[in-house]
Amino acid sequence: MDLTLLYRGPLASCDFDCPYCPFAKRRDSPEQLRLDRAALERFTDWVAQQRGDRLSVLFTPWGEALVRSWYRRALSELSQLPQVHRVAIQTNLSCRTDWLKEADLDTLALWCTYHPGQTPYERFLSKCRELARLGVRFSVGIVGLPEHLDHARQLRAALPQQIYLWVNAADGHTYQDAEAAQWTDLDPLFPYSRRPHSSAGLPCRTGESVISVDGEGTVRRCHFVREELGNLYDGSYRRALGPRGCPRAVCDCHIGYVHLESLPLYDVFAGGVLERIPAAPTGVRQPLALTLRRPSPERPTPDTGIG
Repeated sequence: MDLTLLYRGPLASCDFDCPYCPFAKRRDSPEQLRLDRAALERFTDWVAQQRGDRLSVLFTPWGEALVRSWYRRALSELSQLPQVHRVAIQTNLSCRTDWLKEADLDTLALWCTYHPGQTPYERFLSKCRELARLGVRFSVGIVGLPEHLDHARQLRAALPQQIYLWVNAADGHTYQDAEAAQWTDLDPLFPYSRRPHSSAGLPCRTGESVISVDGEGTVRRCHFVREELGNLYDGSYRRALGPRGCPRAVCDCHIGYVHLESLPLYDVFAGGVLERIPAAPTGVRQPLALTLRRPSPERPTPDTGIG
């Protein structure tokens, strides 16, 4: 079977101090880092032992993982396994890039976020240019705060047109139509992020072909539903896999709603769901189909997810 795993271990530390992030400048103790490393190595060992399934892995750490050597090594090693179709990670791109030369770039991909005020623009752009030179698959994005608009326009103008620039609606921010249009001009898919999606009872791939895994191997359908389906390492999760409706009223994080069957995003991102790369280019402002099956409410107060 095809199985996508969203892995989030104990790591919660980050080298940035973004005011819109609850985990900014959080520090992990040496013991917490040892636990995170052991959990990650256990997970990668499990992936390496699997046979018969085609696996895709997205790392969604609360903090910044690629500044840690064990995450760079894990991505490189996983990318070379025949049973791994795709391995990707969310990153602020503050890490070095030379480790990517050891990875299988047909399998590995990066989901990169630019945080104005946290890193010099030219430094971030140079990292993007290095990724392009190496032939890495990657997307670049930004949080859609008003003070970020000029930064986003500058970045869009500088990036190669084939690199998708995505925009995440800021938690707690209501977008008037004129403001939303400005962001949509940069990211034609921004309307998907603008408002949360009504999801109660709707079919979702999470819990069937997509699962969330934490550092202890506890399996849940996604990061935003606390009900446990079993454990990865004893195999108990397998018998719980199956189609099921979403138990939440709304879903407002990309790593959640991208899996809703009521949205056409598996077609929009065909071949690039984990790394958030559309099948058709958006940098040239090609309109992509936006089919919202139900009207969506305004964005509520923040969820705890990163998306």
